[in-house]
Amino acid sequence: MVGPDFSAPAAPVADTWLEWRDKGLKHAQAAPAEWWRLFRDPVLDRLIETAASQNLTLLSAGTKVLQARAELGVATGAFFPQAQAATAGVAYVRASNATPSSQGGNSATLGNFWADKWLLQSSWELDLWGKFRRGIESADAAYLASIASYDDVLVTLLSDVAGAYVGIRTLERQIAIARANVARQREQVRIARDRFQGGASTMLDVHQAQNVLASTEASIPRLEIHLRHGLNALRVLLGMSPEPLGSMLARGTGKIPLAPGRAAVGIPADLLRRRPDIRAAELRAAAQSAQIGMAQAELYPAISITGAFGGQASSVGTRNLAQMFQPIGRAFVVGPSFQWNLLNYGQITNNVRLQDATLQQLLIDYQNKVLKAQEEVENGIATFLLSSTEAGYLRRSVTEAKGALDIAALEYQQGTRDFTTVLTAQQNLLQAENNLAVATGNISIGLVSLYRALGGGWQIREGKPFVNAATAQEMRNRTNWGDVLPPPDQPQPESPPALPSAQDVDSGVKLPQW
Repeated sequence: MVGPDFSAPAAPVADTWLEWRDKGLKHAQAAPAEWWRLFRDPVLDRLIETAASQNLTLLSAGTKVLQARAELGVATGAFFPQAQAATAGVAYVRASNATPSSQGGNSATLGNFWADKWLLQSSWELDLWGKFRRGIESADAAYLASIASYDDVLVTLLSDVAGAYVGIRTLERQIAIARANVARQREQVRIARDRFQGGASTMLDVHQAQNVLASTEASIPRLEIHLRHGLNALRVLLGMSPEPLGSMLARGTGKIPLAPGRAAVGIPADLLRRRPDIRAAELRAAAQSAQIGMAQAELYPAISITGAFGGQASSVGTRNLAQMFQPIGRAFVVGPSFQWNLLNYGQITNNVRLQDATLQQLLIDYQNKVLKAQEEVENGIATFLLSSTEAGYLRRSVTEAKGALDIAALEYQQGTRDFTTVLTAQQNLLQAENNLAVATGNISIGLVSLYRALGGGWQIREGKPFVNAATAQEMRNRTNWGDVLPPPDQPQPESPPALPSAQDVDSGVKLPQW
C-alpha cells in the first residue's frame, strides 16, 4: 500500500499533577468509572440513568455511529468487483428496405424478426497500490472515532447532569438561608417597632430594619429565577418536555451533595486512554493518514479485469429465441483494461499535498487536545481543593456571625447597643451563610469537573445499544438494517473492542476491525 502508515505523535504529557503532594488527591488509583456514586445521592443516580437513556444529543451521536458503520460497509464493498450488471431484453426488429445488401448494390429485404439476449457483466479494478485497502482503513478509523465521539458526548452529558443537579441543590439551600434570615429580620422589625412605640428608640430603627428585610426578601425571587433556569436546563438534559420534576427531584430538600474528602486522579498519562475526545482526535488523524495513500494511488496506473457472459439469439431464418439458452447462443468476453492519468496537470499531486496538510493539522489538534485536557484536570483539582479550604474558613465565619448576631440582638433589647450593630450582624450572617452554601456547592462542582476532565463515565455504555429501542424500531420500519440493529426481542451485539492508546499505535498494533 502506498502512502504513510499512521503513527500517533508524541503527546505532551506531564509526569505528575501540579498538586500531587496534596493529601486531598489519590494517585495510586484512577478515577472511578461511575464517579457520581461517590456522592451517595440516589436522586442523582436516578437522574444520570434517565439522561443516559433519553438525552437527544446522545441519541443523535448514536445515529452518527450507525452512519459511520454504514460508510465502513461501503468502503469494504469497493475492495471487491466494483461494477456488476445483469441485463436481459427482447426486441422486435423491422429491417429497412433501403439497406444495401452485402452481395451488391441492390436493396435486400431481410424481413421482420425478434431478437433477444441476456448478459452478466462485471468489472474489477485490482487493488495493486492499496487504494481500496486504505479506504477501508480510513473508514474503519472513522467508525471508531465516531464511537469515541459518542463516548465524549456521554461524558459531557453525565457531568452536565451532575453539575446542574448540584447547582439546583445549592440554589435551594440559598433560598432556604434567605427565608430563614427573613424570619429573623421580621422579628427584629417587630422588636424595633415595639421599642419605638415604647419611646425607647426612634422611627429610624424601624425604617432601617424594614429596609434590610425588604432587601433580603427581594433576593428570593432572584434566586428562584436561577433555580427555574437550572430546572429547565435539567429537563433538556433528561430529554423531557416542560413538566414538574417534583417526584423525580424531591425538590426543596436544600441538601447539597457532599463530595468525598479525597479524589482519585491517577497520573496524567491515563488521559490518553481514558479521555474519549483524545481517542477521537487520534482516530480522526489515523483516518486522514489513510486518505493520503488513497490520493497517492491515483498517481499510478489502474488495471482492471472486465468480463461479460450471456446468451443472444434472434428469429431470423431458421433460428429461434430459445437458442439464447443453448450452447449455440452463448457469448462471452474477458480481458484486462489499463488506465493511467498521465496528464493530470498536477491535480493528483496537489491533492496528495492537501491530504497531507490536513493530516498535519489533525496531528497538531491532537497535541493541543492533550494539553487542554491537562488544563481542565488542573482546573478541576484547584476548584475541588481550594473550595474545600474555603468552606472550612466559611464554617467558622458562620459560627462567629451567629454568635455576633445573638449578642447584638440581646444588647439592643437591653438598650446597651444601637440598632446599626444588629443590622450589620444580620447582613454579615446572611453573607457568610450564602458564601458557605456556594463554597460547599463548588466543592462538588469541582469534583464533577475533575472527573469530567479525567474522562470518566463513558464505560457505562459498554454492551448497550447506541440508539434506544424506539429509534431502532423506527429505522427498521424504513430500512432493512440486518443485524446492525438487533431485533426488539434480542440483545444488542457486543460493543466494539477497546480503542488503542497512543502507545499501542506507536508499537505497531493495528487498529481493530469492526
